[in-house]
Amino acid sequence: MTPLRRTLLKGASALGVSSLTPMATWAQTPAPDRVFQPQAGRWRTFDVTTRVDITGANGATQVWLPLPSVETPWQRGLGHQFSGNGSHQLVSDGQQGVRMLHSRFSASTTQPSVVLTSRVSVQDRTPRDRASSNDQDPATLRHYTRPTRMLPTDGIVKATALKATQGANHDADKVRAIYDWVVANAWREPKVRGCGEGDIKTMLETGNLGGKCADINALFVGLCRSVGVPARDVYGLRLAPSAFGYKELSGNPSGLQGAQHCRAEVFVRGQGWLAMDPADVAKVMRLETPQWLKSTDHAVVKPVYQGLFGGWEGNWMAWNTAHDLVLPGSQHGELNFFMYPVAENALERWDSYAPNDFKYHISAVEIRA
Repeated sequence: MTPLRRTLLKGASALGVSSLTPMATWAQTPAPDRVFQPQAGRWRTFDVTTRVDITGANGATQVWLPLPSVETPWQRGLGHQFSGNGSHQLVSDGQQGVRMLHSRFSASTTQPSVVLTSRVSVQDRTPRDRASSNDQDPATLRHYTRPTRMLPTDGIVKATALKATQGANHDADKVRAIYDWVVANAWREPKVRGCGEGDIKTMLETGNLGGKCADINALFVGLCRSVGVPARDVYGLRLAPSAFGYKELSGNPSGLQGAQHCRAEVFVRGQGWLAMDPADVAKVMRLETPQWLKSTDHAVVKPVYQGLFGGWEGNWMAWNTAHDLVLPGSQHGELNFFMYPVAENALERWDSYAPNDFKYHISAVEIRA
């Protein structure tokens, strides 16, 4: 995330809340009671289809589509089907366990096309539903405390985390303090493209903590790592409306091009990997009602503030947890994260945040027994 982009948004935020708040009469209307209580035990199965159609390809073209790479007690991959007018192969990055469909198209193919359908089952997750014990070995935990290009763990990041966790002696207390600090200090910024970039050093240096899920949850993850608590972003896709009526926590199954969403996990000794999502708390505060809500005690905010500390709703699936990913065969550098379709030729990589220019469409169909 460039300093220029952050500076522009910081200038906008300096205008103050009053310029963004609707008529005062709305604030006098009592908010309806809300419920957000994910409960594990009911599996839902979806066929998730991504179709890519590139018009006017210039030379040989490659496409990479993420596959559900996360197998846990709350998600099961059930296979894939794919077709198109190129050569296609299911591959892994070879380093971080990221699975993908890699499609290649010759220079003579002027309109490359590929269709991928992945079947996946998901369920709600609560603090009692821990990730696989296989992810608790020492090497895995060290991996998720490492710095990455966008997630440094020294300098201003560590200084901020130490201040936020002052007085917290145990990892569980540190996680609670960092979650609350992020919710209190970061905010959803709708003008950010896509899911953001997760450049937490620039966010902290500029004092502009506005962003989207890849910014806000990356901030949570980076702060945790900087004080030695293993944490990871989990990149995925919303699949269906929220069962609890939250429009901002929903996906429209007929068109999911903008439904990408990353969550977070943190490892607490004695409890395992726990689900977290301070970014969705920020999203509800900013967008769920006409008014930008400022308190976690508000009737609309409080259920998600409480529920997303340790819980997720199972209308979402995970792709992977990778940072600084090198796509097999790519000529254009590593990705900070991989939750969007990616395509390139020898000259350029297309903008994954522009599905209408890139020409891709994502949809989901729930498979009912």
